[in-house]
Amino acid sequence: MILKIDMTSDIPIYQQIRNQIVFGVAKGNIKAGDSLPTVRQLANDIGVNPMTVNKAYALLKEEGIILIDRRHGAKISNLGMKGNAFDPDFDQRAELLIAEARMKGASRQDVKMHILNLIDSVYE
Repeated sequence: MILKIDMTSDIPIYQQIRNQIVFGVAKGNIKAGDSLPTVRQLANDIGVNPMTVNKAYALLKEEGIILIDRRHGAKISNLGMKGNAFDPDFDQRAELLIAEARMKGASRQDVKMHILNLIDSVYE
């Protein structure tokens, strides 16, 4: 599993780890039942404190994306991939991103094209 972590980003590293795993699942690079590296192994691989990886895994577990078993480690859940995809939180986050783009001068057409490109990149 290859994660793209930006150590200079304003986004916390645990959140970047969480996001990269979500992207991997969404794009089919990581499938239900796949094992994730141990906390220590992933921390060593990307050069961060194990507590950072632990926080990311805890967040993923809370969201139902992974299951954690002491004997078998962390695995991608098939339960986290079901449910209401468009909950109120999704709509609020998407609307906020669109509002921010508009505030920065993006036209309606620019936003539509950008979003369509992002959709294509996830569904490839």
